[in-house]
Amino acid sequence: MSYSAASNVLLAVNEKKTIAVDLYRPLRNYIASTFSERDAQDAEDDLQTVRKLRLDLEAGFSTSLELRRDLLISYLRALASIEPRFPISPDRSHVSSLTFTWFDAFRPNKKAALPSIHLEKAAVLFNLGAVYSQIAVAADRTSASGLKQACNALQSAAGAFSFLKDRVAAKAVAAGGTIDLSVECTVMLEKLMLAQAQECFFQKVIGDAKPPGLCSKVARQVGIYYEEAYAALNASLLNQHFDRTWMSHVQLKAAQFYSEACYQYSLELHEKEEIAEEIARLKIGISALTDAKKSAKGVASPSLDAVKKLDTNMNNNLERAVKENDRVYLMRIPAASSLSALPTASLVKPTSLGEVLDASEEKFFSKLVPDSHTKAFSKYTDMADNIIRIQLEKLQQGSEITRVKLKELDLPDSILSLEGNIGLPFDLKEDVEVVQISGGPSGLETEIQQLKDLRRINQELLAQSEELLQKEADTDAQFRSQFGTRWTRPESNTLTKNIQDKLHRFTVNLKQAADTDARVEREVRDAVEFLAILDHRPIESTLPSLARPIISLDGNEDSIVGALKQSLRQLENLGAQRAGLEDMLKEMKMKDNILPKLMASTVSQEDLFKKEISKYDQICEEISQNINAQEQLLLQIQSENDQFAAMFNLEDYKVLVVRADPSMGWGSSIALRRLSSAWCREIISARDVARNKSYKQIAAAVAKYREIKENINEGMKFYVTLQDALMNVKQQCSDFYMTRNTQCRETIEQVQRQIAGLNFASEGETSYNFPSRQSNSPSPQPPEPQRTPLLSHPTPNPQTPMEQPEHGYFDRFAAQPNHQIASPSLAPPLYNYIAEQPRPGYSHPYPAYATPQPPPYYASGSKYQHPQQVPSHEYRQPAYPGWHGPYHNAYQQQPGGPGSYPAPPYSVPAPYPPQQGSHHRP
Repeated sequence: MSYSAASNVLLAVNEKKTIAVDLYRPLRNYIASTFSERDAQDAEDDLQTVRKLRLDLEAGFSTSLELRRDLLISYLRALASIEPRFPISPDRSHVSSLTFTWFDAFRPNKKAALPSIHLEKAAVLFNLGAVYSQIAVAADRTSASGLKQACNALQSAAGAFSFLKDRVAAKAVAAGGTIDLSVECTVMLEKLMLAQAQECFFQKVIGDAKPPGLCSKVARQVGIYYEEAYAALNASLLNQHFDRTWMSHVQLKAAQFYSEACYQYSLELHEKEEIAEEIARLKIGISALTDAKKSAKGVASPSLDAVKKLDTNMNNNLERAVKENDRVYLMRIPAASSLSALPTASLVKPTSLGEVLDASEEKFFSKLVPDSHTKAFSKYTDMADNIIRIQLEKLQQGSEITRVKLKELDLPDSILSLEGNIGLPFDLKEDVEVVQISGGPSGLETEIQQLKDLRRINQELLAQSEELLQKEADTDAQFRSQFGTRWTRPESNTLTKNIQDKLHRFTVNLKQAADTDARVEREVRDAVEFLAILDHRPIESTLPSLARPIISLDGNEDSIVGALKQSLRQLENLGAQRAGLEDMLKEMKMKDNILPKLMASTVSQEDLFKKEISKYDQICEEISQNINAQEQLLLQIQSENDQFAAMFNLEDYKVLVVRADPSMGWGSSIALRRLSSAWCREIISARDVARNKSYKQIAAAVAKYREIKENINEGMKFYVTLQDALMNVKQQCSDFYMTRNTQCRETIEQVQRQIAGLNFASEGETSYNFPSRQSNSPSPQPPEPQRTPLLSHPTPNPQTPMEQPEHGYFDRFAAQPNHQIASPSLAPPLYNYIAEQPRPGYSHPYPAYATPQPPPYYASGSKYQHPQQVPSHEYRQPAYPGWHGPYHNAYQQQPGGPGSYPAPPYSVPAPYPPQQGSHHRP
C-alpha cells in the first residue's frame, strides 16, 4: 500500500485576530435617538448579550475548538439581527462611532479598521471556516470515527468559505477589507478544504481495501481539487500573499494524487492484462512525481515519505510490466497524448450553512422594527390575506352547493331508510358507549398484561428483599467462620425470623394470586368471540336490516345501491378534504410571520416576497382540484339517484320502517293501506324477533364484560395493596442490611484491635497474626454496601401500619373456602426484637427512611373500576442512596481532561523552505 494515515498531512487556517470594541454604548445611543428611551431599556438584555458575545470572541482563543465554533455561530446570528436594524457607517445619522479592526490571517502586519458591519461578518465567517479546519487537523484520523469527524469538519470549512464568497466577501473588500477576505482567497480556501476532505475519503477506501478502479477515481478527484487550489494560489493577487510552503505543499499533493490515480489505475489494467496501457500510465505517474519532487523542499517529511514510497512502487510495477511485455505480450506502448483522461469520483461537497446561520428564529432586538421593514411586512400581509380570502370563499361555496344538492335529492336519508338503520334502546346504547369508552373487549388483553406486570413487580420486590437478607446472612457467616469466638454479635437468623415469616406469607399470597390471574385470563380468552360484538362502531351496524326493496324488479338493485353509496362516500371525503384545507389555510396564515426573515434576509424584498408567497401555490391547486372533482361527482350522483328512485319502491319500505319503529316519523296512512296488512305484520314480526335477539346478545355481552372487568379490577386492587406492603418490607430489609454492614465494620475494627494487643503482649507467640490498622497488608473488610435497584413505586411511611390486601380477589375464584390469604398487616414489624430485647452496642443509630419512592403501578380507570392512578411502565426506581457513614468512600473525579488540540497549521509540524516546481501549468 503506497498510502497510509501518517502521510495524510492536512493544512489548517489560522484565525484572524481582532481588537476589542464595545458594541453596547453605540448601539444603545442609536436606539434611544432613533426609537425611544423606553425601547433602549427594553433592549438592555439583548445589548448585554451581544456585548458578551463580542468579548468572548476577543478573549476566546484559548477555549476548546468546539466551544469556539459555537461562539462564532451565535455571534454571526446576532450580527444578522443587528445588520438591518443598526446601519453602521461613517454617516452621522447612522452608528458612526463603531469601528471594527481585523488583522490579515496570513499577513498579521496588515489590518483593516472600518465602521462596516460587512467587515465584521466576513471576518467572523472566515474564523468559522478556520476553526472547522483546525477541528479536522486535531481529529485522530487513524480511527474510523476520527477520520469521519475530520472529513465532515473539512466540508463544513469549505461551506463556511463558500458562504463567505457568495454573501459577504465582495461587500467586505469593497469597504476596504484585507486580501484574506477577497473572493479569490475564499475560492482557494474552499478548494483546499474540499481537496483535504476528499483525501480523507481516499484514506478510507484504501484502508477498506476497495477495488483499484474506485481508488483511482477518488485519488484523481483529490488531485483535481489540489490543482484548482494551486491555480488559485498562483493568481496575481495571492502568489505573493501566502507562505511559499503552502504552495509547495499544494503542488506536491496535486502531483502525488495524480500519480496515485495512475498507479491505482495501472493495478486495474494489470488485472485485465492490458499491459501496454499499464506501462504508459506508470510512466506518466513517475514523470509527474519526478517533477514535483524538484520543488518539494520544506514539505513535511510524512508527505515526502509517501511520495518516495509511491515512486518505488510504481517503478517496481513498471519494471515487472516491461519484462512481461517484452517476453510474453509484445504489445506496442501507446503515446501519453492518446490516452483518455482518468475517471473521477467526487465524494465531498461544501456543507450548506444556511440553516446553521439562519437568524430568523433569534429574538435579538425583535421589538425594534424600522419603518421600511414595517411597510414591507404590511405589503406582504395584504398579498397573503387576499389569497386566503379568495380560497376560503371557494371552499365555503363548494360546501353550500353540496348541501343544497343532497337535500334536493333526499340523500343520504333514502339510503339509510332502505338499510333499516334503527338505533338501540337508549339505556343499552349508553351501556355500550361506556364499555367502548373504557377500552372495550379489545382492551381486556392490555389490562390482563397490566395484571401480569403488577404481579411481576411484586415478585421482584419479594426477591430483592430475600436477596438482601441472604446477602447479609452470608457475610455474617463468612466473618463468623473467620474470627470464630471473637465474632460476638448476634447471628442473622436470630434477628430476621419475623421478617422471613412475613416474606414466606407473601410468597404464598402471590402463588394464589397467580392461579386466580390464570383463571381470569382463561375466562377472557373463552369470551373473546362472544364479546367481539361490543367492538363494532357504531353498534347499530350489528342489527339486522333490509338491504332490498319489498318487491324486486330485477337483479340490479345491489349494483345501483352500491354505486350510489360509493359516490356518496367520495362526496363525503371531498367535504372532509375541504374542511382540512380550510384549517390548513388558517393555520398557514397564523404562522406566516416573515418579519424575522425580512429583518435577517440578505436578498431583495421582492425576491423574498415571491419566495414566501409561493408556499400558498400548492394548497390553492388542491382547492381547485377539490372543487372540480365535486362538480363531476354531483353530476354522477344525480344520474345514479335517478336510477335508484326508479328501481326501488321506497314508500312501501318506509311503511315497514314506521311500523317497526314509529319514532322514525316516516310514511303515511295512504301508503300503509296499499300493502296487505297480514303481509306487513309477518315481515315486521320477523324483523322484531331478529332485532330483539340482537338486543339480548348485546346486553349479555355487556354483562359478561362487566363481570370480567370487575374481576380484573379486584386483582389490580390486590396487587397495588400488596405492593405497598412489600415496599415497606423491602425498605426494612434494606435498612437492616445497611445497619448490619456498619456494625460489621465496627466489629472488625474491634477484633483487629484485640488481635493487635495480643500480638504485642505475646511478642509473636501466636500462630496467626491479624494485620493491624497501620499494617500495609489489607485487612478483611465487609463488602461495601451496594445500591440495590428499587422499583418506581412509592414506599409507604414505615411508621404507619401496612395496608392489608383485600381478600375478595381470591374469594371470587377460591376452590377451597377454608384457605385464607396471609395478610401483610398481621406480620410483626422487622424491628420488634429491638423493643423486646436489649439492643446490641451499635455505635450508629438505625438509618431513617430517607428515600422517597415514586407512586405505585395503578391500572387504568373505567366505569367499572375504582378510581386509581394511571399506570407507569417504568418498573425500576432510583437506587438506594446508600450508607454515608465513616466508611463510605465517595467517588472522586480525577482532575484534568482531554488535552488541547495541536496548534495549526500542521498536524505534523515542519518548516517549509520555498521552492516552486514546474509540474503544473496553470
